[in-house]
Amino acid sequence: MHEVVVPRPDRYAHRTSRTVVTVLDAAGRPVADAQVQVEQRRHEFGFGNIGFDLIPLANHEREVRRNVFGGAHENLERLAELYLDLFNAATLPFYWRSFEPERGRPDTARLRATAEWFAAHGVMVKGHPLLWHTLAPQWLLPLSDDEVEAAIRARITRDVTDFAGVIRTWDAINEAVILPVFTAEENAVTRLAQREGRLAMVRLAFETARAADPGVTLLLNDFNMSPPYERLVEECLAAGVRIDALGLQSHMHQGYWGEEKTLDVLERFSRFGLPLHMTETTLLSGHLMPPEIEDLNDYQVPDWPSTPEGEERQADEVVRHYTTLFAHPAVQAATYWGLTDDGSWLGAPSGFVRRDATTKPSYDALHALVKGEWWLPAHAVATDAAGSFVLDAYRGDYTVTAAGDVGSVTLAAGSPAVTARLAPR
Repeated sequence: MHEVVVPRPDRYAHRTSRTVVTVLDAAGRPVADAQVQVEQRRHEFGFGNIGFDLIPLANHEREVRRNVFGGAHENLERLAELYLDLFNAATLPFYWRSFEPERGRPDTARLRATAEWFAAHGVMVKGHPLLWHTLAPQWLLPLSDDEVEAAIRARITRDVTDFAGVIRTWDAINEAVILPVFTAEENAVTRLAQREGRLAMVRLAFETARAADPGVTLLLNDFNMSPPYERLVEECLAAGVRIDALGLQSHMHQGYWGEEKTLDVLERFSRFGLPLHMTETTLLSGHLMPPEIEDLNDYQVPDWPSTPEGEERQADEVVRHYTTLFAHPAVQAATYWGLTDDGSWLGAPSGFVRRDATTKPSYDALHALVKGEWWLPAHAVATDAAGSFVLDAYRGDYTVTAAGDVGSVTLAAGSPAVTARLAPR
C-alpha cells in the first residue's frame, strides 16, 4: 500500500498518527488504483493568537474601533490575511468591565459575530475570561457580597449559553492565586473572594459554566508559575473540581525564559495529568523591561520601538520557544498575545507584525515551522485496489482530491482507519 509520510524528528512523534485512508466516490465506491492529492488543512495542536483587532472587520464596521489595549489598526484586511495564514485558534476578550459596562447591556452581538467569523474560517475560538477580579465592572461595587455572587453566576450562565456552539473553550477563572490579596484597585470580586476563599471562587466559576454547557472545555488560568499555583491546582482536584486544562501564562517582557525554565514549568504542571495550554505568550523585539519591575503593569514608557537587532532576537526566541512547546507531550495549545505592535499590551513591541502591517522575522520564522517543517503540503499518492493509502503525518485535518472531487479526513490519535468521501468541488 502506498504511503504519505511526513519526515520529522522523534521528539515530535507524539504529534503524529498513522492511519489507512480509504477514498470513496460520491456513490460510495472505492476510488481504486488512482492518483489522488492529499493536503493538510489545519493542525490538531492549537496555534493561537488574540483576535481582538479583528472584531471591527468581523462586524463590517466602517469607523475605526479601538481594541481593548487601545490599538486601532487601519489595515484590518491585511491583518486578517496574516492571521488566517498562520493561526488556527483565537482568544476573544470578555473582560467584564468593557463587555458589560452598563448592567444588562453586554456586547454580545459583536462578540458573537466575531466568534462566528473566526469559526467560519476554520479557527477554534476561546473566551477570556469568565471570572477575573481585574476589570470587574464598577457597577458591582455597591452590591452586597451575596448580590455580587448572584451577578457572577448570572453573567457566566448567560455568556456560556449565548455563545454555545461557537465558543467551546473558556478561561473559567483568571489569576485566582492573587485574587483574594489583589490591592491594585478596589473590586467586588476580590471582596467576595476574601469571604469565600480561592477554592470556592474556582468552584463557582467552573460549576456554573459547566451547568450552562456540559460539553464546554474549561481552563484554570494564571500568570503565577510558583508553588502557590500548584497548591491551588492540588486543592481544586482534591475537592472534586473538574478542570479540563491548565492555563500557563508566559509574558516574557523581561526576557526569554529559556529552555531550562520552560521545561521546568511544563514538568511541574504536567504532573497533574491535565493538558497544558500556554495561554498568553509574549516575546519582545525591542528593549527589555528592567528586571526589578515586579508588576509588569508598572512599567510605562511613551514610546517602545521595535529594533532590527531586537527583531532578530525575537525570531530566534520564538523558534526556540515553540519548538520546546511542540515537543512536550502535555502541551495542547500555545496562544501568542498579540499579532501586531499597534495597540499591544503595555505598548510593548511584542507582536509579529509592525505598526505599518509589515511582518517581522518572527512571523516568518513561526510560519516556517507551522506551515513548513510541521506541515504536509499537497502530495500525490496512488490508491490501491481497495481505494486506500497510508497517511503518516501530523494530527489534524486533511483534504483528499481526485479528478476534481474533494473529501476530508481528520488524522487523530487512535484512528487506524478513516474514510474520505468525495463530492464535487
